[in-house]
Amino acid sequence: MQNTGAHENTGLQSQLPLEERNYGATAAHVTESPFVSVSRNSSSKRSYVVAAVLCYGNLILFMDWFIVPGILLDIQKYFELGDGDTGLLQTVFVLCYMLAAPIFGYLGDRYNRKIILGTGIFFWSGVTLGSSFIGELYYWIFFLSRGLVGIGTASYSTIAPTIIADLFEEGKRTTMLSIFYIFIPVGSGLGYVLAAGMAEVTDDWHWAFRVTPCMGGLALVLLILLVPHRIQRRTAAHRALSISGTIRVAAEKPGVQRTAKTTWCQDVISLAKNGSFVWSSLGLTAMAFVTGALGMWIPLFLYRAQVVQGIVSPCLQETCSSSNSLIFGGITIGTGILGVIAGAEAARRLRKINNKADPLICATSMFISALCLYTALMVAQTNIISTFIFIAFGELFLSVNWAVVTDILLYVVTPRRQSTALALQILVSHLLGDAGSPYLIGIISNAIQAKNAQSFQWSFWSMQYSFTLCAFVGILGGGFFLLTSFYIEEDRKEAEQL
Repeated sequence: MQNTGAHENTGLQSQLPLEERNYGATAAHVTESPFVSVSRNSSSKRSYVVAAVLCYGNLILFMDWFIVPGILLDIQKYFELGDGDTGLLQTVFVLCYMLAAPIFGYLGDRYNRKIILGTGIFFWSGVTLGSSFIGELYYWIFFLSRGLVGIGTASYSTIAPTIIADLFEEGKRTTMLSIFYIFIPVGSGLGYVLAAGMAEVTDDWHWAFRVTPCMGGLALVLLILLVPHRIQRRTAAHRALSISGTIRVAAEKPGVQRTAKTTWCQDVISLAKNGSFVWSSLGLTAMAFVTGALGMWIPLFLYRAQVVQGIVSPCLQETCSSSNSLIFGGITIGTGILGVIAGAEAARRLRKINNKADPLICATSMFISALCLYTALMVAQTNIISTFIFIAFGELFLSVNWAVVTDILLYVVTPRRQSTALALQILVSHLLGDAGSPYLIGIISNAIQAKNAQSFQWSFWSMQYSFTLCAFVGILGGGFFLLTSFYIEEDRKEAEQL
């Protein structure tokens, strides 16, 4: 009887469409044959290789994202832009990114994900390279190029995490998703470092846009050679764990049919009724608002603070000092790695004693981060070292939430809606978050400067006053995560039953 059951399972597996067959860590354990064990080990190794390729692509993506802030002062001088127009540069990028995300989420849930990823890498790398040859009279083309890069990167951010989630189960999935998200702050920090370093070495900021396209070309080759053409999508029978290790669903009842495909509108309506998804997405929006504003303006804000204190002289030459971008890039890398690891570990430990641990961790981190950032702004005019320290702590507590917020989405949303949910979360968080925050900070700064005498002092004060908005948005985000805690248990149970 036992052998018969094994043959039945194998038959069921072979009847599935190619796209739905098991791959890697999600493969069904249908026999204990040594040959199957060897195959399983081989698939497991290949899963790690695929994850490594995807992590490398994520690194390049966020390096591209933060090249502009790393050489912001040079770009501002080259194109003769005010604070408002300079902030609009990042806003165009994020707007295009967020508008493209739902489209790629829809495509990623229904079509071959490898092809979509490869096309996205090729597109954004090519546009980035082309933008390095734009002259000072064609600033509008530079703005357009950043928008096109945003469209290309949206394909990657929406789809790559779902592939990793499909490849691993249990603690392995926890580890691999955490590593994947560590490359967000690492890539962001390296973007600052790369931009500042290339501008310093070549005495020409354009070279900052000519390195990542080469890295993108390598990523495309690795994707083609090492990533399987089709990767098993998890169904109800093969649901894994959240990245913190919480069991998603009990064993399925025998004879239950696989969930039928739903329309995009049905997916959206279902997600809108999910309180945990809605409130955690708004909390992520507040995080995006703060990180978007900080990522764009902090190096320039620190430069103005140093000018006011007399630490540095005003930049009058064509290429300005990039020391603040280098330091801030290093802070972003270090705090990002520590924050993601600390967040995942805190979630694993605290969930054992409190089922609402995830949103409570996020809320607490947001409140502490807001306090640290506000303190950094207040001491910037008198003590630049203290400013760096409080900015570092503010970024550390923001980074705690990256993996935890994604964790919440993965266990309160059913697998077949996860790409759509991730795409909608990207849309909302960027639309109301970092799509507008750099531009808004710049506009407020411009308005304050316009009402006062033109001076380096008011140039600093205008940025300082506009930045206080970030601290209040951070507190608002903490409130959204507290509201998430009221729904988290019910939504998790509902997702496990579907």
